[in-house]
Amino acid sequence: MGAMKICRVKMDRLTLQMALVLCTVLPACCAAAQTGGAKAPPAFARAERLKRGINASEWFAQVYDKRGYTPEHFQAWTTAEDIALIKAMGFDHVRLSVNPQPMFNAREPNAIPADYLTSLDAAVKMILDHGLAVVIDLHPDSDFKSRLAKEDDFVERFADFWRALAAHYSTWDADRVYLEIMNEPEFSDPYRWLGVQVKLAAAIREGAPAHTIIVAGARWSDDDDLVFQEPLHDPNVIYNFHFYEPHIFTHQGATWSAYYWHFLRGLRYPSSPESAERVAALVPNEVDRLQVIRYGRDHWDAARMESEMKQAAAWARRRGVRLVCNEFGVYREYSDPQDRAAWLHDVRTALEHNGIGWAMWDYSGSFGVVTKKDGKAVADDGVLKALGLK
Repeated sequence: MGAMKICRVKMDRLTLQMALVLCTVLPACCAAAQTGGAKAPPAFARAERLKRGINASEWFAQVYDKRGYTPEHFQAWTTAEDIALIKAMGFDHVRLSVNPQPMFNAREPNAIPADYLTSLDAAVKMILDHGLAVVIDLHPDSDFKSRLAKEDDFVERFADFWRALAAHYSTWDADRVYLEIMNEPEFSDPYRWLGVQVKLAAAIREGAPAHTIIVAGARWSDDDDLVFQEPLHDPNVIYNFHFYEPHIFTHQGATWSAYYWHFLRGLRYPSSPESAERVAALVPNEVDRLQVIRYGRDHWDAARMESEMKQAAAWARRRGVRLVCNEFGVYREYSDPQDRAAWLHDVRTALEHNGIGWAMWDYSGSFGVVTKKDGKAVADDGVLKALGLK
């Protein structure tokens, strides 16, 4: 009897997982039908407000201030002057990274601290008051995402948290406030992410019936993971991917992720064999050196960017859904400014040519459109020109 009970529990769990996955793979025919004749779902009109965006980082996520996530940091890091500058430069929305961990109590996940919400509300209101839309992007650290990838109970708790947060924002302008499930999931099993994302989307929808939800693929929101997944059974959803290809150029000199990136300096874009071989000489490991040499021969240029975006756009078109790319950018410190601008221009142009809205990473961080000195933001004219802005 014990063995039969265990078997039955396993089958029940498998049935539940399959049901969750099936919810995602039902055809998006209802959305396609609505766009073909009947009224389109709200996501279609709202996607038009997400054409040219900027990411506000290190404000409510990635906070490196030793004091941590404090009201003083929230008030000082990004100010009304910054938001006014974002508006003046020609952006139409802000993607606001919000780390849930400082306000997440695993014992009472639906009890969100009032003082944190007060600071977050002030930031969202400030963005809206300047005529910009805002994406509230839950942006946890890797340890949080790792638990979601392994622990069913933790998924339940996070769903309760999202339901409460969505309910809090359910009375805010649904045409200009968007709810993004999670930044860059780190799931090695894309089928598990399909089920988890359905669970979280359902919780958000319970809390905020009218708001548009933004979803992504299983591994770092990459475009190849986007084309793996099928639409959720919810027409009021916008699909999203991130684009930093090739990372060997966009992250040269970076001290995170692939170790050998920190050796790279002055890798050029568009790629060429000659420039890549010069940089490859800086890399001591032969296997890593080969990656640099291959970059030089892989023809990364405007045509390559167009072909990448064309595939993503075709995926969305076949499924009758709207699509955005809400992160792309180049690490500033070790890239040539002209090459950085050329990459941004080619990616931005390819996105727009394929009808995909975008948000650059980021406003004032290490990929920034502005640099800050003594608290004053100075816009990078080369980057603005590359983005087609003033």
